Amino acid sequence: MHMWRYAVITFLREALLAKAVTSNLSDVELWTVLRTQYERWWSIDIDHFASKEHFLRYAGRYVRRPPIAQYRFLKITDREVRFWTKDKIQKRRVNISCTPEEFVSTLAEHVPDRYRHAIRYFGLLAPSSKARTSAAVFALLGQQKRSRPRRLSWAFSRRRDFGVDPLIDHRGQPMRWVGRLKLVR
Repeated sequence: MHMWRYAVITFLREALLAKAVTSNLSDVELWTVLRTQYERWWSIDIDHFASKEHFLRYAGRYVRRPPIAQYRFLKITDREVRFWTKDKIQKRRVNISCTPEEFVSTLAEHVPDRYRHAIRYFGLLAPSSKARTSAAVFALLGQQKRSRPRRLSWAFSRRRDFGVDPLIDHRGQPMRWVGRLKLVR
């Protein structure tokens, strides 16, 4: 607790001296707040993790709708976190590499503060009213509602993501549905 308190307060003091932190408080008031916080009791509970990969997998489970899925991670080391993302401009997958500190700070932006909830839709966008009001909204805007796109087949997804066609047998011939075998009991 003492080491953590010292590290945090020292970091904030250095940030104030470097003018990296801005506040509505005056410099004297900020230094008073830091001194007061340094002198009070801090209750710290820090879990120990075997590795950064273990922490990222742990944190990813408890973040509501995590911003990055576990399967997107390509490499996690002490110096680098590499994962892929979709570039909407280039319309392709792109590998992104950053330091663990940069990744955690980016991830932290997606974690809601304590007692804060994720955004919920209400009014016209609420799930219960969306089906009833969407036709009226489109009519008021003078737009046509697009039909829902066809669902992609599992075989197409396997070809796209893994480059392997699951409907081609070991001889290179396309497989086709013949029938179901009867279960003998």
